[in-house]
Amino acid sequence: MTIEFRCEKEHARFWMNRRALSVDGQDIPIQIAWSATTEARPSGLEALFELERLVLRRGKRGGADKLTTIPKGALCIPSKADVVVDFTTGQREANCPASLYLRPRFNGAAGENAALAAILAGDLPVIEIVNDLDGTILDRGRPSGEIAVGLSGSLETVMARTLTMLTAILSGAPRILPQLAYPAASSAELKPTSYVLRGLATSIAKEIYRLCCYAPHWHVGWRYSTTTSVFQSGSLSGPAWNVLGDPGHRFYADPFPVEWQGQTFVFFEDLDHRVGKGIISAIEFDGTGPVGEVMPVLEEPWHLSYPFLIKDGEDLWMIPESSEHRAVELYRCVRFPDKWERYCTLLSDFELSDITITHHNGLNYLFGAWRDGTAGYSDMLSIFYADNLFGPWLPHASNPVLMDRASTRPAGNFVKIDGKLWRPVQDCSNGYGTALGLAEILELSPTTFQQVVRRIIGPGLLWPGRKLHTLNRCGNLEVIDGSRIQPKSSLLRRPISSPSGTGVAAAAPR
Repeated sequence: MTIEFRCEKEHARFWMNRRALSVDGQDIPIQIAWSATTEARPSGLEALFELERLVLRRGKRGGADKLTTIPKGALCIPSKADVVVDFTTGQREANCPASLYLRPRFNGAAGENAALAAILAGDLPVIEIVNDLDGTILDRGRPSGEIAVGLSGSLETVMARTLTMLTAILSGAPRILPQLAYPAASSAELKPTSYVLRGLATSIAKEIYRLCCYAPHWHVGWRYSTTTSVFQSGSLSGPAWNVLGDPGHRFYADPFPVEWQGQTFVFFEDLDHRVGKGIISAIEFDGTGPVGEVMPVLEEPWHLSYPFLIKDGEDLWMIPESSEHRAVELYRCVRFPDKWERYCTLLSDFELSDITITHHNGLNYLFGAWRDGTAGYSDMLSIFYADNLFGPWLPHASNPVLMDRASTRPAGNFVKIDGKLWRPVQDCSNGYGTALGLAEILELSPTTFQQVVRRIIGPGLLWPGRKLHTLNRCGNLEVIDGSRIQPKSSLLRRPISSPSGTGVAAAAPR
């Protein structure tokens, strides 16, 4: 296979400077055909990109930076490539010999200007890859912007995810097209200068905030409810939510409750802001609330979070997120709740987050948010399946099965209601972990997947704060999490009573 990228020479960017595209572990050579610019770019755009590079990225190079030296080997159009990927708005020549002619579109339009227009309007675009030979849409996705910094960082994120989609198409994996609506277009005049200056001001404000406060600071909410649940009501209504007290310099997130050996414990990520690395801790609940002290139960040299728990046979197992370690590790409970041993590796060389497993139609399915080393970490869903917990775990035929920041990343255990399978998902449309979606799974097999988000739940009067991104239940105990403002100075904090009865002071949730 030979691949040709068609790009505009006057706007050559660093992300284009590649010699190969990795497809199924094989590097496929890329040749670049440079063409003339057909649409003018906003005035002063490159100067604004350079300003962002100096101020926001501390001089670090990014994918949207302009190439000062055009790589050698530029071709004249047309060529004899098997696959053409056209990033321009130019017309395809009638006698193009390519068997596959792909054209990325951003909110339905081709070219870099279309991507920039969406970003300047305040949102990353829906990306589509179209076969220009017959107009067929081959793939569609909505990227997340957690790591996108400024206008240039947003453009880099969009192009990185475009390459991810191209790789999936060229691998031959069947694609699943989600129904994603284009963001509403802004009728206001698009002004890159204003956008960049606002971004710089926002970044400075965030730096000041980080100097004064621990950020982000997550906290765990809990309640006992016998008559309703979040999945049943589709809201946070019902008994009031309590906050699990924390010592202020540590945050608690990703709560998973479990009943084992006659005891109920909630396991969660425990991160010390001063260290910046998470461990797994737990606290006992006795039917009225938490009792005793928070205890650490699992620590590794790498960051741990999202302690997914599963019962299998006579044992209790844990799969904490260890994406930094690039492996999915399975731990067996040796002594409940505080002693765990690493038992085996389920998947290796994968940056897979928030592993969640369900049993469906005779098979075990493992869901995780996959990141291929670039762009955001909450917009791509990969699924694996196996006959039993220990594997071997085989990839779904369409991995990654979904690219959508609003409905990809797992947010807790699967739930079965009236014979239907549901899963909570993180809605990262407005940033990482800002809301919770309740998704009904309509199809799930080694070759198919379809889900529909039926309800979106965000923080509000019933759960004050800025975010909501985990939901779990064990018996009548229901747990969630969220974030709050947590000043670093004790003089700025307002102590609240700790529901755990330990008297720990914490900032009041806002």
